[in-house]
Amino acid sequence: MMNINRCLVLLLGCLMFAFSKATAEETCPIIPQPLKADRQKGFFVFDKGVRILGTQQLANEIIKFRNILQDKIDYQPSLKKNSKIIQLVLINGSLDEQAYQIQISTNIITIRAICKEGLANGLTSLAQLIINYKEGKVSKIPNWQITDEPRFAWRGFMLDESRHFFGEQKVKQLLDWMAYYKLNKFHWHLTDEQGWRLAIEKYPKLTAIGGIGNHSNKTAAAKFYTQAEIKTIVAYAVERNIEVIPEIDMPGHATAANRAYPEYSGGGTKEHPEFTFNPGKDATYSYLTDILKEVKSLFKSDKIHLGADEVSFGAKAWETNEEVKALMAKHQLNNILEVENYFVKRMADSIFKLNAKVLAWDEVLSANLDKEKTILFWWRHDKPQILDQALAKGYAVVICPRLPLYLDFVQDESHKLGRKWSGKFNSILNVYQYPGNESFASNSLVKGLQANLWTETIYNTERLDFMLFPRIAAVAEAGWTKQKNKNNDMFLNILKNELKLYKKQGIYYFDPFGDELPKKAENPNEKTKTDYVDPFTKETKLGRQN
Repeated sequence: MMNINRCLVLLLGCLMFAFSKATAEETCPIIPQPLKADRQKGFFVFDKGVRILGTQQLANEIIKFRNILQDKIDYQPSLKKNSKIIQLVLINGSLDEQAYQIQISTNIITIRAICKEGLANGLTSLAQLIINYKEGKVSKIPNWQITDEPRFAWRGFMLDESRHFFGEQKVKQLLDWMAYYKLNKFHWHLTDEQGWRLAIEKYPKLTAIGGIGNHSNKTAAAKFYTQAEIKTIVAYAVERNIEVIPEIDMPGHATAANRAYPEYSGGGTKEHPEFTFNPGKDATYSYLTDILKEVKSLFKSDKIHLGADEVSFGAKAWETNEEVKALMAKHQLNNILEVENYFVKRMADSIFKLNAKVLAWDEVLSANLDKEKTILFWWRHDKPQILDQALAKGYAVVICPRLPLYLDFVQDESHKLGRKWSGKFNSILNVYQYPGNESFASNSLVKGLQANLWTETIYNTERLDFMLFPRIAAVAEAGWTKQKNKNNDMFLNILKNELKLYKKQGIYYFDPFGDELPKKAENPNEKTKTDYVDPFTKETKLGRQN
């Protein structure tokens, strides 16, 4: 029996058929939807002979624009040019760095912005217009006049590769789609209980031993990124105006690292063995600082994410650790939480000395780090008071609550493999409409939002695609589009074209308008019919709390 959520989407689809015919001239088919788009009379016919004009400093942006078209619609520019031009113009002004303007007339398309980032966004929007209006060998683009800027500066996506590893080519593909939808922050979760995925030259056993296993198979061959691969991926992202931010989780979620170098382990519990680093040993801080120095040298970002979440899962072992007891006595620490905060402060100081900001999950609020150098990630949707307290204390915040921005949550109520929260899940429209008109959304300390994809149940690239597409388009809308410009019917109508593009690109997407695709990705084998079975404990679980 078809579920209520699916019926609702199908009903909207039927309504949209009439809606699309009535409003085709008014709806600008760009994701995320621009701030303002006015359709004028006439068309610009884009073909292979159109010339693209810009200064030498914009050459890379022009190349990327052509690459998008080549990738999505097999575009190859003609050596025989015609009189029609696309001109890129850098202007002076007080626009947002990511803002742009597009003016389309019969023979000229002009894109204006104050910097390359803005022009890149304008070219991406133009590429979407060309793709969506393509008929045969040409694209007949209406004469749109577009003024656009993002709602939030931070529009991110986090990928967990500790639990399951996907590799360089898949990450590059994700970066391409992020750029296509104007997402600009790639938060890369590279270390955790299941595996350490980043080569550190000073400590090679982190990958040789810590890289062994994943969430599905604890004895799987070691998989990780070499430093050369990291540099390649970071450069690839920078070319697409995406900042790559590494996360090295501490003091908890350290099991993989502790398999490699047990001398720095602070212990754990039966459920989470060797879960923590040892805060009572000075050598632990030197060891982790050495790691962070190498991490900082590999990434172009001035930010490092420390994790610092769910330490309580394993910190009970500290209560009987003699070195931790000595630390508590020396620094007059009264309880384990104060030990945790001591650790976080000390490692934050190491990051500050590297001229980088500390990023961390919202538990770090209790550590009282320097608010000018710290960004908190609010993920516990059931603890809104933490967000309120962080803002009241003056911390910059990125919002990424489990509901609706965790993409390991199911997207349809009939799905079994994945998470729900008291029956709630993250449908594409729930993601799209977030954060609505919440008062915090207009607070200048809220830098933006990101979607997080934890990968306990993401065991291959098909499953990754299934959980990410098309919700990545909704994430882009959530981060870019002003609430007043959101319309469910309009978004779903444009999304139908995106599904065709995904299919052409070989993306194994979830189709919210029908049920052609879900079965394979939802039930890849008999043992994953309900929630996943943890291969370590053989228990049926809902997944990591964070």
